[in-house]
Amino acid sequence: MSLLIVGSVALDTVKTPFGRHENILGGSAVHASVAASFFVPVNLVGVVGKDFSPAHITFLNQRGIDTQGLQIKEGKTFHWEGFYEFDLNQAHTLDTQLNVFAAFDPVIPDRYRSADFVFLANIDPDLQLKVLAQMQKPKMVLLDTMNFWIETKKAALLEVIKQVDVIVLNDAETRQLTGTPNLIAGAKALLAMGVKKVIIKKGEHGALLFEDGHYFAVPSFPLDKVVDPTGAGDSFAGSFIGYLAKTGDLSHNNLRKAIVIGSIVASYNVEDFSCDRMRTLTPKDIQHRFDELKKIVEFEATELERL
Repeated sequence: MSLLIVGSVALDTVKTPFGRHENILGGSAVHASVAASFFVPVNLVGVVGKDFSPAHITFLNQRGIDTQGLQIKEGKTFHWEGFYEFDLNQAHTLDTQLNVFAAFDPVIPDRYRSADFVFLANIDPDLQLKVLAQMQKPKMVLLDTMNFWIETKKAALLEVIKQVDVIVLNDAETRQLTGTPNLIAGAKALLAMGVKKVIIKKGEHGALLFEDGHYFAVPSFPLDKVVDPTGAGDSFAGSFIGYLAKTGDLSHNNLRKAIVIGSIVASYNVEDFSCDRMRTLTPKDIQHRFDELKKIVEFEATELERL
């Protein structure tokens, strides 16, 4: 089935305890699209400036990512600069230059509008609403957001939430949006807002899935090498919806598998800067960690009253 991803395309400058890299390929739409491309072809909508290297477009195309919807405008590409200390869960922003992204107008090409699956990556909620207005009848829409939009565009964000099937956000964003310190209560509050399924990302501690009558928790894959966590959440979301688009199965059991796959693909993304680890990743690698994680969390039932 077809997948559309709309979000930011960026050139990042990132420093971690393991190095510093300037103007590397990044952005929510890029990380999500590359992750999803392991499962289905992807249609990408975003905007870049004239400084965006054709080599990046070639890389995306080679991954099966259609870039007809990637607008190339006069000016510079969106640029984020930040750093991580030894607590790699916390990004510190040094500079954000919106550049051509400030005037981004997501016009969806005609042949993208019938997409079965849509991922609205982290952009202005007003733009997310504009994308939805251009779509026909997708089978599933996944929404991402961030603290900035919760603080400055909450009314528009609540309207988007009513129109999508799944929302993915981290634990801090869940608390901020719902006004509750408890994630279980927060998930219930989000479901009451109209969304059908809630995914809460907890970084190195895994992710939670909530839908009516169901709850699932998956740990992250244990790693002894984390180089750059930038884009991990987008890789998680992209591979999650990419797997669902590949299978076309929206049952709770398959959602569980998709969450695990999201966790696995994100675990590879953090092993290098930008999309560099993803360039060499194979489906066999993904399957290997999927099987290993299954072994890690597996346990046998017992009858406690007999103990």
